Amino acid sequence: MAQKDLYGVLGVAKDASQDEIKKAYRKLSKKYHPDLNKAPDAAEKFKEVQEAYDVLGDQQKRQNYDQYGSADGAQGGFGGFGGGQAGGFGGGGFGGGGFDDIFNQFFGGGGRRNPNAPRPGRDLQYQMTLTFEEAIFGKKTTITYTREAQCHTCGGNGAKPGTSPVTCHECGGSGYVTTVTNTPLGRMQSQQPCPVCHGTGQEIKEKCPTCGGSGHEEQKHEVEVTIPAGVDDGQQMCLQGQGEAGTHGGGYGDLFIIFQVTPSKDFRRDGTDIYFDQPISFVQAALGDEIMVKTVHGKVKLKVPAGTQGGTTFRLRGQGVPHLRGNSNGDERVTIKVQTPKNLNKGQRDALRDFAKASGETVSGTGKGNLFDKMRDKFNDN
Repeated sequence: MAQKDLYGVLGVAKDASQDEIKKAYRKLSKKYHPDLNKAPDAAEKFKEVQEAYDVLGDQQKRQNYDQYGSADGAQGGFGGFGGGQAGGFGGGGFGGGGFDDIFNQFFGGGGRRNPNAPRPGRDLQYQMTLTFEEAIFGKKTTITYTREAQCHTCGGNGAKPGTSPVTCHECGGSGYVTTVTNTPLGRMQSQQPCPVCHGTGQEIKEKCPTCGGSGHEEQKHEVEVTIPAGVDDGQQMCLQGQGEAGTHGGGYGDLFIIFQVTPSKDFRRDGTDIYFDQPISFVQAALGDEIMVKTVHGKVKLKVPAGTQGGTTFRLRGQGVPHLRGNSNGDERVTIKVQTPKNLNKGQRDALRDFAKASGETVSGTGKGNLFDKMRDKFNDN
């Protein structure tokens, strides 16, 4: 990282505030985190972002980097000459440029980013709300959002049609101005963004009437999105090139869609498994039955064995959520809830009294703690 432009890695200006640096780091670390981004170079980019923030996120290290080109101060700065090895200076001594050339390369930033180099545009976020079923089965939809696009009038260079940007007269196109200070240790120089071109290295004499010289214009943009089956609340997907326009010919940034899934009134979800509470009568629980159970894929048969207790959970294989990276589904877990009837006719009461008598129980049949409460508690507690 010693020879790289750390500000360029984070995509911020040299005079960016610590809050801006921290915000850029959080965005990029999330973008390139290997658990979220499966691109082949994501891990390497994530490492670069982390190393850049380790320096620029620390005030002292940042000051050393700005002054010497290294977070370790003047001593560490010599790594810029081929990693500290003698061969790094080349076979012709110091390159024939004298001390001033070495001084400029050392402190002036031989590795400083070209202000006119293409820079990609900013990434954007879009929050999409999905129903419980849409998240499970996926869908195609079209979203509309506002972004900064390349100006259609000037093509992104910011100049009035028929004119072009010119090299900045103040910095000569470098994007930076240099100040030299005499110190007991010798001449020290520092560089700041040019106050005329603001670090771009170019001046626009006649600005584009559409964008006012920015090269960008606000655009209402539409894009078709295919949401894969099995996405979950809080997950995100990346649409490359659907963010904002870059500068100096740089490409568009990316669009990150963050999913928010509304709860279901019937089901609960944990990963690829779905949970469902199935009410049955205590007669069905006692004698057993074959019932139809609701799943997100439709109703399926479930055999309830005789003597099933309340709280028993059955597993319906393959009736859950599709795996994002596979051809199989999770399962549905059905928990039995035994219901006790609130209103009984005479025949039902007589039958239950006969059942109680056959069971050796004596019940009053009225008030709290009657036979029905006892049977309900028996099924639900076991």
